[in-house]
Amino acid sequence: MFHTILIANRGEIAVRIMRTARSMGVRTVAVYSEADAGALHVELADHAVLIGGPAPRDSYLRGDAIIRAALETGAQAIHPGYGFLSENPDFVEAVEAAGLTFIGPSGRAIRAMGLKDAAKALMTDAGVPVVPGYHGDNQDPEHLSGAADAIGYPVLIKAVAGGGGKGMRKVLRPQDFDAALDSAKGEAATAFGNDAVLIEKFIQQPRHIEVQVFGDGEDAVHLFERDCSLQRRHQKVIEEAPAPGMTPEMRAAMGQAAVRAAQAIGYKGAGTVEFIVDGSRGLRPDGFWFMEMNTRLQVEHPVTEAITGVDLVEWQLRVAAGEPLPARQEDLSIRGHAFEARLYAEDVPAGFLPATGRLAHLAFPEGARADTGVREGDVISPWYDPMIAKVIVHGPTRASALNQLARALEETRVAGTVTNIAFLSRLARHEGFAAGQVDTGLIERDIDMLTAPPASDDALAQAIAVTAVLASADLPQGPLTGFALWSPLRRRIELAPAGGDTVQALVEVTGPDAAQVTLGAGAFAAQRGARGWAVAGFAPLPVVQADGAIHVFAPDGRGAVSFTALDPLQRAAGAAGGVDVTLSPMPGLVKAVFVTPGAVVAAGDRLCVLEAMKMEHTLIAGRDGTVAEILVADGAQVEAGAPLIRLEPEAEAP
Repeated sequence: MFHTILIANRGEIAVRIMRTARSMGVRTVAVYSEADAGALHVELADHAVLIGGPAPRDSYLRGDAIIRAALETGAQAIHPGYGFLSENPDFVEAVEAAGLTFIGPSGRAIRAMGLKDAAKALMTDAGVPVVPGYHGDNQDPEHLSGAADAIGYPVLIKAVAGGGGKGMRKVLRPQDFDAALDSAKGEAATAFGNDAVLIEKFIQQPRHIEVQVFGDGEDAVHLFERDCSLQRRHQKVIEEAPAPGMTPEMRAAMGQAAVRAAQAIGYKGAGTVEFIVDGSRGLRPDGFWFMEMNTRLQVEHPVTEAITGVDLVEWQLRVAAGEPLPARQEDLSIRGHAFEARLYAEDVPAGFLPATGRLAHLAFPEGARADTGVREGDVISPWYDPMIAKVIVHGPTRASALNQLARALEETRVAGTVTNIAFLSRLARHEGFAAGQVDTGLIERDIDMLTAPPASDDALAQAIAVTAVLASADLPQGPLTGFALWSPLRRRIELAPAGGDTVQALVEVTGPDAAQVTLGAGAFAAQRGARGWAVAGFAPLPVVQADGAIHVFAPDGRGAVSFTALDPLQRAAGAAGGVDVTLSPMPGLVKAVFVTPGAVVAAGDRLCVLEAMKMEHTLIAGRDGTVAEILVADGAQVEAGAPLIRLEPEAEAP
């Protein structure tokens, strides 16, 4: 076994690998970018090496710097995690050329599965079923159109070098084929530098079921299936194992096909064989086809670990160190059911835009596994994927596990950034999903319901506001609640809720651990117990104060409702000024500045463009005026709240 490994990744996967390595007595080396200097994976490692700037191309994609760090720290092997260089065959070969072990498959195996058309030809030879389609080299539009006619509509155009839904178009009618082909090829060329496509039969009620395989270079086993059908725009949202409705006959057929795929390329380590399944007729042994193979550990591997009791990272290290497969196929079995939900910092109502922010509070409930690379106080960086955590649950049945998932999501506490937690909670309570009616179109069909604002509930809204007011009042506990030597028994409090009208309240102490809060025309009695203030018939709502804000967590899965206490003197002073300075709404990169000092602008005019989380955001003038000063330059990296452009003060009325 290795005594030291380097982990060529960051975030939750680096932390996940470190925890297993530590349990095995293996030392770990972290690599990090300048943006990750204070990251959790850096803190947990036995040794950490700075390898470059915050952009992935300057750090986590620098194979030479990573290999040099491994050699300098005495690491014997490199674990790639997933993403970045994990499926780069040139990196694998460079690692081996340096005398190190790559914890994963060979460069040859990665290349064999790297292009969809070549991989499908290889799978056909190995006896693995593939979707009817055209995977040839002839890219002439007329030839491709003829192939689509022969396959039969509807068809799917897919980029040969694709991924993440890029270069993919569904075509329902022959007359739409040419336009869809041009669009797919253009997108593929931009995304991958390769505009080649393949044509496949479109499956009417598709399910995405994948099989976890593990090989030692000669033999292989499968660790059953995962259903990843709950997707949005080809991105997985909630995964589960085993697949609902799976029959023993189909599980055996899929497992054997996945093992043949792994054996055909001499696969070593953990990998996933992804299948597209026709769910319109139920799960049948003749109704699944190979899509692709991911030659690495998958994001959703914890659900497989939960139902099998296997630590896949431990297996990776053992097999890479030269040990045989740790188990035979007959030794493996399924125990219960597991779900994984991906918790992201993203603005769902704004179209799932990635978000940033400082995690003022982060807590997960007992009984759920939370794989995360961040902790309270960390900043969600604009440079990388905004995943906060993977929330994993396991139960004896699918129904019990799904109930656990819904409860775990509702009890997960995140403050300081917007998240998709309300969206995930609604999915976990979706009747069709609970019934096992799963296919890749479920989310898009019900997207309006899943992303709608919470239903209006005046009583709950009042309880949340009263809870925030009482938290701001910070009344002494016990008999001292009514002690008035230094503080009045009646206090006025003003709070500014995020995106709402100012809350003006009067707090009056009515007894030990008792108070009355007047909001508008309503008066609400509150009693404090061990869990906090009980208000208006509601059980105490969890509340956290951090970074000058008050965060109240609603019981309906919507997440935190945040308030800021207002100082009347500061509010009056602020109201006297105009919109003179444009501030950065989030950490990001200044892509372009459109104005110069002295320029006259009107309200709504473009001032600059900020790039954050791979999205461009245009900042506009808040009023008419004259540009006084440009406070940033193109290419500058700025923090949230940084001043960017200042206008001349508005002239005072005579």
